[in-house]
Amino acid sequence: MMRDVAEILLTREEIRARVQDIGYQISRDFQEKDLLLVGILKGSMIFLADLLRVIQIPVLIDFMSISSYGAATASSGVVRILKDLEEPIEGRNVVVVEDIVDTGLTLSYLMRNLQSRQPKSLRICALLDKPARRIVDVDIAYKGFSIEDRFVVGYGLDFAEHYRHLPYICVLKDEVIKGGNHS
Repeated sequence: MMRDVAEILLTREEIRARVQDIGYQISRDFQEKDLLLVGILKGSMIFLADLLRVIQIPVLIDFMSISSYGAATASSGVVRILKDLEEPIEGRNVVVVEDIVDTGLTLSYLMRNLQSRQPKSLRICALLDKPARRIVDVDIAYKGFSIEDRFVVGYGLDFAEHYRHLPYICVLKDEVIKGGNHS
C-alpha cells in the first residue's frame, strides 16, 4: 500500500492531537447535556471511534449511511440515505461526525433532513474540510483540518473501498487513481 502513496498530508500524530482537541472542545460544550453523536458511514468510523475515546462526558452514538460518490473520486450530487438512524433525535443535542466536507451538497441535504426531525441542537464535526470545492455553505462547528482540493485517503477515507485502514491522510499516486490499481 505504501507504494501507492504519493504524499502523506497528515501524520498519525497530527491527527491524534487534533482529534484530542476536538474531543475536549465537545466535552466542554456539552458538559451536563445529553449528547448524541451521529457517525456517517463508512468514512467517519475511525474518526468517530477515536473521538469517543477522548470525549469526557456521557455520549450515545448512532449511524447513518449516505451515498453520493459510489466508486468515483468526486460527488455526483445525488444523495441517497442507505441507512437511517435507529432512534428519534427530537429534542436531543446532535453532533454529526463526518470524515470530509467537500462540495457541501451531501452534508447540506443531510442537515436539512435531520433538522426536520426537530433536534434540540444540531452541529457538524468534520475531520477534513475542502473549502475550495464548496458549492453549498455549511457551518462546521468542530473542524479538524482544512486541506487543498486533492483527493485523499486513509484514516477511514477510501478509494473504491481501499485504503481506509491507513493511519494517516495521504494522496495516492496518479497512476493508482487513473488505473484503479490497488496494491
